[in-house]
Amino acid sequence: MLELLNLHPDRVFSRREAVDFGYRDQELTAGVRDGVLVRIRQGAYTSSEIWSKAFPEQRHQMRAHAVMRAHTVPLALSHTSAAVEHKLRLYRPELGQVHVTCLGRPLARATRDLIYHEGPVLDRDLREVNGFLAIEPVRAGLEAAMLADIPSGLVVLDSVIDLGHGDLDAVHRAFERVRGWPRTRKLNVTVRLVRTGSNSAGESLFRYLGWQEHLPAPVLQFEVRDEMGVVIAHTDFAWPEYGVLGEFDGKSKYGRLLKPGETPEQAVIREKIREDRIRELTQWLMIRFIWDDLRQPRRTAERLLRQLERGLALVSR
Repeated sequence: MLELLNLHPDRVFSRREAVDFGYRDQELTAGVRDGVLVRIRQGAYTSSEIWSKAFPEQRHQMRAHAVMRAHTVPLALSHTSAAVEHKLRLYRPELGQVHVTCLGRPLARATRDLIYHEGPVLDRDLREVNGFLAIEPVRAGLEAAMLADIPSGLVVLDSVIDLGHGDLDAVHRAFERVRGWPRTRKLNVTVRLVRTGSNSAGESLFRYLGWQEHLPAPVLQFEVRDEMGVVIAHTDFAWPEYGVLGEFDGKSKYGRLLKPGETPEQAVIREKIREDRIRELTQWLMIRFIWDDLRQPRRTAERLLRQLERGLALVSR
């Protein structure tokens, strides 16, 4: 059945496509029973090897594509499904159901693995991505945030800006269009917390922790300059009035920052040299946060406050 897997870039094929190639239902059933195929939703299949290696967001995307191919009425991927299609950052997303918005007559409200949405959609609200219509990234981020709690919504909306899909004004303008929709009361808080400069989910979640614990708001992507005024580094966070800099070290940070031919160990050493240079130039304190710190908000807040007090004592001398 290799030819079926090569029909589409996502390696998903439908029962109808298999029948058109001369396969019988019994052969599809046997393929699933023997562990060669996986039925990812009604009438849609891929290989078990591809499915086993796919991340949750990739599996959701494959199911979403199958949904779109199964409909002849005009639909657009929306909400979390559109966010996945645009590769926005997601934190603890609910991926069990595909979200689509009807572009014509309304359809059923929901099935086991599919939710149909209604709402005004203009041509400017749509993008073609991977051959399918999807709600454009800014609105998709807002829709995904509607379905999530505040920290998860903040992650996705921060990523809209960080990935270059729009600026802070664009997010606010798009929110004004959806204000009053269901679930937008909580979204109002999320939108007010969105900032330019969060380059990872961890950085967004740390900012949420700081807001929740009533900590001083940091400057994001703070520029550190050398003696000639040349920018030599950006730090994730800075509290200039306290003389404190901060970094969030996620699991993927050093992998993301690897230079060609560089090992993770070499990247760690380079980061240590970078940090020493930053402290030499600024004479400020540095504090680092990891994912475990996000799970202990009060303890993390107290740790930061102690560092801010130390830094303020130093800069006040």
